[in-house]
Amino acid sequence: MNSIITIENLSVRYQQTLALNNITLQVPENVRMAIIGPNGAGKSTFIKAILNLIPAKQHKLSFFNDLTLKQARSKIAYVPQTSEVNWHFPTTVKDVVTMGVSSNRWGFQSVSEEQKVVVSHALEAMELTDLSNRQISQLSGGQKQRVFIARAIAQDADLYFFDEPLAGVDMKSEAIIMAQLKEFQDKGKTSLTVHHDLNSVPDNFDYVLFLNKEVVAIGPTVDVFTRDNIDNAYLNHSQPNNIEPSSKQSGLHILGVDQHV
Repeated sequence: MNSIITIENLSVRYQQTLALNNITLQVPENVRMAIIGPNGAGKSTFIKAILNLIPAKQHKLSFFNDLTLKQARSKIAYVPQTSEVNWHFPTTVKDVVTMGVSSNRWGFQSVSEEQKVVVSHALEAMELTDLSNRQISQLSGGQKQRVFIARAIAQDADLYFFDEPLAGVDMKSEAIIMAQLKEFQDKGKTSLTVHHDLNSVPDNFDYVLFLNKEVVAIGPTVDVFTRDNIDNAYLNHSQPNNIEPSSKQSGLHILGVDQHV
């Protein structure tokens, strides 16, 4: 099986606190991978370090077998936590989704008829068509998350990163989002998702990374999603401080989405 991400010796430190320690792993292509671990384990930090949204110590990183992040950027989509988005930014649902097909990620430039169809399909997939002209500040938690996933759909990437996409969403939105992850996989795409609900892992993910500053276990869900690995990740590691930074703390700003990958 080909690797879509290869990481060697990735470490992140915030001042005197070690957030990630010597992460070395490979992620195979065409999986739905859950990234799970206790609060403060470095899950969001892991995604942001891979995407160069926060600095990491010297390490090796490649995508799609041998591409650098710069070379692979057009093939990658990132959906941040909703708490990191400026929801008072004056834009509509449709404008945000249009960022997925717009080369400058804003949607102020002209959009082709073909791109309009892509945006329309993305809105439909996330059941947002009726809300396309609504200001994003007027959305519910689940709707907000679905808007950014619709933008990722419009981008038509091969590799997707989701940071807690189910946080604060309703049951309808959760079902729509999980169905979309499966659809991505059915189309040959790969997704990495920071996830918290252990009970739903076997039904929604076929690959798992247990993380607690270090790699506790990684592999197919049927092999590594065990009581021993859960205990090793959540109980047997010393609990780290809750050190994962917000985008404001790390100097990032989302929407205007200048960290959009």
